[in-house]
Amino acid sequence: MIDAVVLVSGGAAVTPYTDTEHAAASGLAAGNTMTALRAHFLDRGIRVFTAPARIGAGEVREDAGWQGFSDVPVVLPAEVTINAVGRVDDAGVALAGFLRWLAAEAGVDSVALVGHSMGGLFSRAAIRELGDHGPRVEHLVTLGTPWDGSVLGDLLDDEITEDDAHGDPATLQIFAEARPYADANSEGAAAEVSRRFLRGWNDAQAGVLDGIPVTAIGAGYFSAASDPAQLWPHDGLVSLTSGRADEVPAAVLPLVERHAFPDHVHSIFFAAAFGLPWERALTWDPAVFAVVDSALGL
Repeated sequence: MIDAVVLVSGGAAVTPYTDTEHAAASGLAAGNTMTALRAHFLDRGIRVFTAPARIGAGEVREDAGWQGFSDVPVVLPAEVTINAVGRVDDAGVALAGFLRWLAAEAGVDSVALVGHSMGGLFSRAAIRELGDHGPRVEHLVTLGTPWDGSVLGDLLDDEITEDDAHGDPATLQIFAEARPYADANSEGAAAEVSRRFLRGWNDAQAGVLDGIPVTAIGAGYFSAASDPAQLWPHDGLVSLTSGRADEVPAAVLPLVERHAFPDHVHSIFFAAAFGLPWERALTWDPAVFAVVDSALGL
């Protein structure tokens, strides 16, 4: 039986530290990625924490951006706060530090990690970093994680091009916004979510997840074409194939259950951008949460 669930947000996400009693007092209590899932676990009486994350190094006190938050009651040091636009391995070091802090300060000896988007990669890097020196990770659940590349990374790496959008207006809009956003914000993250990079990185993680059950959940709302499978269908940021880790070798991912939500998008950001209810996002739908519950035996 796990002591707690730890929620890990992804690339460019700003998330405050929260526990069962403390969260942001203004705005979305756990940020625009993990608020609904945190509320779900609290409603079920599950002990849940969110790992602090921000754009750039530092502490998390507020998010002045879209659907942000303020009045954070507990602010943790920068060294245990994820830089959500930095390198994956560096984020893993920070997350491992946070998990060790939970062990020391909150008596958490075993956890389930639930990572959204790059939060799944950060979680994998933290598991490797922890080794035998920290709380045991009993299960990993990933929501829309780029196990094998992403729309952003593969576009920047020229593995996919505008021609692969086949004229789909939504995908072309996503492409057009991806490059300037990465140029303005990335401190290494964008270069590490391409299929080319991740296939090498995955090979180096062989053995890290041995004995840890993994549940990989992908989405694929954008489905105007079928080729290349590296892109189609996708959730706005990650292909369904990548989110489900379909092509990740068994040496890297030996114990895995895969689930698909073909009518869903990556996050509430994409839901809002394309006129969908927030519940069509992987991070906001009770049907997705039910799969997470089942995976964790709750």
